[in-house]
Amino acid sequence: MDRKEEPKHGVYSEEMKSSLRARYSYGILFLLMNVVAWLVRDYGQKFLPELHYLKSCGDGGLACFRTTGVLRVSLGCFIFFFLMFISTYNTRKLYEARNMWHSGWWFPKFILLVLSLAAPVFLPSSIIHLYGELAQVGAGIFLVLQLISVIQFIAWWNKHWMPEGERKRSCTIGLVMSTVFYAAALGGIAAMFKFYAFGQPLNVFFIAWTLILLVVMMAISLHSKVNRGLLSSGIMGSYVVFLCWSAIRSEPAIQKSETRRQANHHDWSTILSFLIGICAIVMATFSTGIDSESFQFRKDTMKLEDDVPYKYEFFHLVFSLGAMYFAMLFICWNLKHSSKKWIIDVGWASTWVKIVNEWLAATIYLWQLISPVVIQVRVSDIEEPQDSRTRISG
Repeated sequence: MDRKEEPKHGVYSEEMKSSLRARYSYGILFLLMNVVAWLVRDYGQKFLPELHYLKSCGDGGLACFRTTGVLRVSLGCFIFFFLMFISTYNTRKLYEARNMWHSGWWFPKFILLVLSLAAPVFLPSSIIHLYGELAQVGAGIFLVLQLISVIQFIAWWNKHWMPEGERKRSCTIGLVMSTVFYAAALGGIAAMFKFYAFGQPLNVFFIAWTLILLVVMMAISLHSKVNRGLLSSGIMGSYVVFLCWSAIRSEPAIQKSETRRQANHHDWSTILSFLIGICAIVMATFSTGIDSESFQFRKDTMKLEDDVPYKYEFFHLVFSLGAMYFAMLFICWNLKHSSKKWIIDVGWASTWVKIVNEWLAATIYLWQLISPVVIQVRVSDIEEPQDSRTRISG
């Protein structure tokens, strides 16, 4: 009996490895498609001058470059991953044909990818502009999913390093890490006050409000009824400070002053920050895509040997929304104006998106802290009248 099951176990093991490897292949494809979007935005008119022959690209092919060109490539990326979402929907077992489609069959998928990228080139600009409007909504949904994933990761990290049991060494490490994260958050706030607050009342408001959020998160975490410790609030505080810093760095005035300051040092730092930004967003998309458990209302405790290692449909859906988010970063959330070369996510629209993202992150985290207390109070309020009625009837 055991001998019969050994080959099946080997097959499942290989299918599992193939499925896990496929994640990285999709991540690389996603990165390459967004590099194509950047090349079309900044250098498309030099490399693809023949596009002016296409009626959909308009006079001189301008409707296929810069902002509109980015949206066309983004739409192609969205189409590919959305088709993968539909074709892998509800795949749960490694022996299903849809698992083979997700993990293999790369040549047909390459043809599908080429067709997906080519189709938007022939669409009129009005449809592309409509996609741009929808992409703003899709990018917002992506940001919310990313926030939930980050907060769930922080909660897991807090449980790992600050256990309720007797592991004294882990608690010591957790306390040290809490100190490090709080020092980083407070140091970041001090640095922002020093470099970005002078003569900028709006920046003073952003930084001061971030400091208030940091204090509120720490106070609620330490409250006797919540008692979640300092590690999770320290990590979340550092993340909120990072979002504030990123928002201020997206302000056009800040970018202009820093560009003038870096003019004598060539533009290597601008190029490096651009490349780091792209890689960071790809990694964020990848990590959110494989984190489907954070979005399950009912947690499955039993994981069978032939179950897929992650939810394929959720993975591809996140990547399709990530394509929309990337497009917004390349055009700085503005459908009417083009971005400069080697610039990503700069402009007042980008600044306010990040600030709202910061406030939303703090709100979700605070609600996660206080919701168990609120639910417990409501349950006790409901049970008390029932108990009193029982005593009266008795």
